[in-house]
Amino acid sequence: MFNLSRIDWSSRLPIVNSWRQHIQTAPVMVVEDSVSLRVLVFGLIIMGIVAVDIAADTKFSFWAVPFSVVGGIWSYRYRRSQNIPVKFCIAIGMLVALGAFFGRVLGELNDTRLALAELLIQLQILHSFDMPRRKDLGYSIVIGLILLGVAATLSQTLAFAPVLLLFLAIALPTLVLNYRSQIGLGKSEVKREKAKESQLKSYLLFYFLLFTLIVGLGLGIFAVLPRFPGYQLRTFPVSSPIEVKGSFTGRSIINPGYVRQGNAENQGNGTEQSQNGQPGKLNDSFYYGFNSQMNQNLRGSMTSKVVMRVRSQVEGFWRVLAFDRYTGKGWEISRNDNVTTLKRSPWSYQIYLSPPPTTAKTREVVQTYTVVADLPNLIPAMSYAKEIYFPTPIIAVDQEDGLRSPVALAEDLTYTVISEVPYRDRTLLGKATTNYPKNITKYYLQIPPEISPKVRKLTEEILANYHRNNVSKVSKTLDATYEKVLYLAQYLKQNYSIPQNPLEFPYLGDKEDLVEAFLFKSKGGYPDHFSTVLTVMLRSIGIPARLVAGFGAGEFNPFTGMYVVRNTDAYAMTEVYFPKYGWFTFDPIPNHPLIPPSVEDSQTFSVLRQFWNWVAGWLPSPVTGFLNTFFGKLLGWIFKAIAWFFALFAQGWLGVLTGLILGTTIAFFGWLGWVQWRKWLKSRWLSKLPPMERLYQQMLQWTATKGLGKHPSQTPLEYAQVSYQHHPPATAQVIDEISQAYVTWRYGGQTPNLQQLRQKWQEIKKGHKR
Repeated sequence: MFNLSRIDWSSRLPIVNSWRQHIQTAPVMVVEDSVSLRVLVFGLIIMGIVAVDIAADTKFSFWAVPFSVVGGIWSYRYRRSQNIPVKFCIAIGMLVALGAFFGRVLGELNDTRLALAELLIQLQILHSFDMPRRKDLGYSIVIGLILLGVAATLSQTLAFAPVLLLFLAIALPTLVLNYRSQIGLGKSEVKREKAKESQLKSYLLFYFLLFTLIVGLGLGIFAVLPRFPGYQLRTFPVSSPIEVKGSFTGRSIINPGYVRQGNAENQGNGTEQSQNGQPGKLNDSFYYGFNSQMNQNLRGSMTSKVVMRVRSQVEGFWRVLAFDRYTGKGWEISRNDNVTTLKRSPWSYQIYLSPPPTTAKTREVVQTYTVVADLPNLIPAMSYAKEIYFPTPIIAVDQEDGLRSPVALAEDLTYTVISEVPYRDRTLLGKATTNYPKNITKYYLQIPPEISPKVRKLTEEILANYHRNNVSKVSKTLDATYEKVLYLAQYLKQNYSIPQNPLEFPYLGDKEDLVEAFLFKSKGGYPDHFSTVLTVMLRSIGIPARLVAGFGAGEFNPFTGMYVVRNTDAYAMTEVYFPKYGWFTFDPIPNHPLIPPSVEDSQTFSVLRQFWNWVAGWLPSPVTGFLNTFFGKLLGWIFKAIAWFFALFAQGWLGVLTGLILGTTIAFFGWLGWVQWRKWLKSRWLSKLPPMERLYQQMLQWTATKGLGKHPSQTPLEYAQVSYQHHPPATAQVIDEISQAYVTWRYGGQTPNLQQLRQKWQEIKKGHKR
């Protein structure tokens, strides 16, 4: 009988046959035995994990590094086994990690970088138990590199820099060993190539020089790389959600510097004075102006400390709040109870704001703030904020466009603001009318009647003497409001001073006025006093103004791309209202720029500019002036030439044709110059080589022009054998002789017959020319 059980029915299926053939013809996976390569790769992984911990203040290293080490030891011990059960466990673990990742992403839609880093770390731990047993350790190298990149985007300090340098130091030998493994360089060859002590020193010197070259080249590229506006994606960094208990009205301001007796509800306002009639003291940690009242009769100074780190597309003034009512010794917010609360949707951090209307051209500026030290519940932001991504479900906006949080800004809190900042066009603002709305004149022209006539008279006298005291020469008259403000601010800078001794500016009694004492008695005052005086002087002549307090831009760190803001960067300026265009700031404080930095200042080459400023600080003034003039004129000519070239294409068909001809001619001569430059470099390089190596390199260059270039992986003898298939026997014979002589000279120390080889080579080249 026919035995059906002996028939292999599966062998008749095409799919099964194809699978069997694939298995039989699949190359055998080569096991990676190099311990040094494995150790270096895991060093890269560890550096990537540590970098994430440093940048994001996490603790992944405590569990990820030990598990990775255990996985590496396991994979090396069982590197020649199939490990099928382990692979199933790894697959299950990866699915679990992926599910946890999606669950975390849903809760942190605005910033998924840290969730991605944790997913990569988990995958690498699972990966270490199986995949690194083969020659695909490159996957682990890539994961380490990605982790380093994620850490770079999260880093806000230079603590990340040493890890980056250490990662580079490990990466260089790792790439070398990985390449040797890929090309199949065995252990016996490695042992034969082990250097003696003198050669080892030369290798270490070469490694050090290579490391230095890469770091220097990277810093050079970093310095000249243009800084274009970032934040093209509409998801921004925000802290985890903060729950708000109770009702929030937005009327109270929580300033940690004014909390008395440990009671957050018992807020001081900075107006306290000592019982003996002496001036009250400032808090040495918190700016006295961040409150509903601002007492400028206080004395003291702050101890410097970092309070914020800001990542912004442009440098700016981080506005906190503004005051509308002058009290004689300071300022207050007269409509502090009239605030508006805004809620966000439960599935988004975004809250829309209503910035003041303006017809001026604007630019969108995105800022991300990370709080380093405790701050009041006042939210710093650039002016004209239109959107805010904040972790609390509700915020408040006062009548002076200040933003308030239901909780104090605690350490590590992160939020993002989008502002529509108007450009400061001096020509347009100079044409602004004086038809002020009633709601503007009602609140921003207030001035105590006791000092109004006296201040107005002095202000008008200063403006009347403009031609005699003119410094600017930009405008011939002071009819425009904008020019009046500029001149008065400049006048205060030049004619009044900041006292070196705090006792030089007297303590004001109950009936004394700050502005009057500043202008007519002490001839100066403290920095914020200048802004108060300018604001009151403008009000005295009918120009609406208010006092605005906030933080200066701070110190820009080019390596982190963030502005480091300290509590001592807080100060007050004057905001002036221009009909149709809105509010613009002016800074009358000595040693401050008259116009604060804003969107008009280009940050494209900010790092290069800062580097030049640092170099210029060490050079003599005449040298600095000459270099500034020279490079200024050179760049001016270049920009004019580029503008003229592109202007040709706007002059009709003739201009387009002229531009194309000119562009083609320039490209041709540029190419010709580049070719000659490369020839000169090659000839210079050949002239420095030993005679035998020079002849060998000249032969390789000639054969490359004939269509047979040498591949980098080919040895000289392998290349000589291949040449017999592409050249006549006589030519191939000479190529073989030169290659043999080069190998024996380079690796055997034998002296070749250079004269004979050169003669044969010249005959070959002459024969080809004929």
